[in-house]
Amino acid sequence: MIKNIKWLFFASLIAVSCTQDEVNYDEVEPEVIVSAGDADFSKYVALGNSLTAGFSDGALFIAGQNNAYPKLMADQFAQAGGGSFTIPLMNDNFGGLLLGGTPIQGVRLIFNGSAPVPLPGAAPTTEIITPLTGPFNNLGVPGAKSFHLLANGYGNVAGVAAGLANPYFVRFASSPSTSIVADAVAQNPTFFSLWIGNNDVLSYATSGGTGTNQLGNLNPATYGGNDITDPTVFATVYSNLVNALTANGAKGVVANIPYVNSVPFFTTVPTNPIAPALIPAASSAQLNQLFGAVNQITTATGQPNRFVTLVSDDGNPATVEPNNPLLIIDESLPSLSAEITAVLTPVLGAQTATFLGGLYGRARHARNTTGNADYILLTTRGVIGTNQAGVPAPFNVNGISYPLQDNRVLTADEVAQVKTATDAYNASIKAIADEKSLAFVDANALLTQLSTSGIRFGNFHMTSSFVQGGAFGLDGIHLTARGNAYIANKFMEAISAQYNSVFKMYKPEQFPLSYPAILP
Repeated sequence: MIKNIKWLFFASLIAVSCTQDEVNYDEVEPEVIVSAGDADFSKYVALGNSLTAGFSDGALFIAGQNNAYPKLMADQFAQAGGGSFTIPLMNDNFGGLLLGGTPIQGVRLIFNGSAPVPLPGAAPTTEIITPLTGPFNNLGVPGAKSFHLLANGYGNVAGVAAGLANPYFVRFASSPSTSIVADAVAQNPTFFSLWIGNNDVLSYATSGGTGTNQLGNLNPATYGGNDITDPTVFATVYSNLVNALTANGAKGVVANIPYVNSVPFFTTVPTNPIAPALIPAASSAQLNQLFGAVNQITTATGQPNRFVTLVSDDGNPATVEPNNPLLIIDESLPSLSAEITAVLTPVLGAQTATFLGGLYGRARHARNTTGNADYILLTTRGVIGTNQAGVPAPFNVNGISYPLQDNRVLTADEVAQVKTATDAYNASIKAIADEKSLAFVDANALLTQLSTSGIRFGNFHMTSSFVQGGAFGLDGIHLTARGNAYIANKFMEAISAQYNSVFKMYKPEQFPLSYPAILP
């Protein structure tokens, strides 16, 4: 019924973006004399989650791992006395994982000219029960939350099915009973990077807020996979991590947590994608009558109106009607199910009125007002306009007459909860970094700038726009190779400022905008 995203338009923009890489090869750049300054890079370890591991386009694969920001940093550290940097490489450039021969993680995405799709003909070959021999310098583990870095047994394959262990760490943990930070400390590092905490709010956000905000719960062992970590727990965990990593005198660099709504997973699908032509006049009239009745209830009870007037195409080519907003569920709203049922029963009968009362009791139209905006998940784009199974017409059209459910939308209330937690995490990160005299990267400010005005990276204007912006891959969350190069530069700038180090910075033209279908 509806075309959700103009993927072909995005494809054309990729070609336009590529033309922005204007390189003047006649320029003579001054020679950079690389120096470690006050730092010692002879044994560098990197701790974090999927961003640190090199996850991109929905998967972990060799090319992404080799373009991860810690690997790019280690290559520069090597020119300043740095030692080898060992990575727990995947088996291939397909991505995905097997557990006893059964796929448990899918292959990477490619852009086929119309849409991101799984790499055609690819299948995972990386078996997690086949252990790797370490130690490994890149200890980034996709999916890890802050407290997972301290968790003994996080690499025990027996705990994978129950969510107590991580399949990526299973591959390269030094033993089933160890922790990520223990494997880092055992290497006696002289320098470390730590970028952790994203998943402490991100899993909640990408689930559409289906988890629980664990504010006040100080026992992370009781948390669900999509829950928000209590800020006190985060602060304690982070302090313990840094204490362990600096116990032998190691120096390091840390980064804070970006706001989730600065990445294209949350900003690509607009709140009002429904063109007037996609709602027949009879349908809009029926829905407006129903929604108007609900607005009368909210007015009578002193609540804000929940619905706007839907607009259909008037057939006049000289007029342009505005797009219509999506219909969503907002669980923070008081339920009006009983009131809707009571009002509609005399008109529609008890059975239909009860059904509509249950359907629209916490429904409203999505909004995009400053400071009070909803965010439609990237994964929701394929659902909008489809018919919801088991629901009678005309109340079965997702996002129009059938509300998008909680797992499809991050509501303004849920965004506020994520922001509050993120701000608390970031205050702890900065305070601990200052206390330990560590280099600090304000990743939150960088990604906010990407999502607003964009960033000039060499001769390339990089933004957070999906597909064509150059910073984020096809899953809408993880960085491209070029995005990793930019972040590596920012980490090295922070290290230089704190420890008087000198590095050669990366240029955008050294890295692709996106990974091709065929990789070695």
